[in-house]
Amino acid sequence: MAGFSAIYSVGDSLVSYLRHAYELSHEAEGLPTCRFELVPSGKMAGSETNAAPVEIPGVTLFLYRVAVNEHLRNEPRAEAPPPLALDLHYLLTVWTENVDDEHRIMAWVMLQLHTHNALSASDLSPVGVWGPDELVQIVPAEIPQEDVLRMWDALRRPYRPSVTYVARVVCIDVQGKPAGRPVVARRFDFTDEVPRR
Repeated sequence: MAGFSAIYSVGDSLVSYLRHAYELSHEAEGLPTCRFELVPSGKMAGSETNAAPVEIPGVTLFLYRVAVNEHLRNEPRAEAPPPLALDLHYLLTVWTENVDDEHRIMAWVMLQLHTHNALSASDLSPVGVWGPDELVQIVPAEIPQEDVLRMWDALRRPYRPSVTYVARVVCIDVQGKPAGRPVVARRFDFTDEVPRR
């Protein structure tokens, strides 16, 4: 299980993977030079000029929602307390003024995440303090188009074609938990009665 920097580590690792893969293949694919960036909410929110939050052409990964994983929330475990199991919801957007570049970069990114749909411990940055058997799945998130449009309205930016993904399950270890199993107390009743044979 990871440390509390795991949320940042997942986004940073995903962007690093895409950046490295793009550097290796963009010239052969005839794609333009492109920046990949994990952006905070303050940078993603629109400004008066609505300038792109990344140098154009670029791809942003924006963490717009963090949720407790519904399947692991109530799972009984021997440890007390159990780790915090999270799903990280990302909005991935291509920023460019050229329609051909926009569509081809989007297709390239989606193909990469289709073929490399998990981050193993070797892919994840060490800042997350990951265990050797950690695996975070990256899956497309089908959310209604109305919710996507509402998100862009909240960001005060003109709509741009985007895709949403979920990184699951990110288990954050509880700090300071006891090393062993909890002690179970037993109570005994004493009586004057002699047991029968």
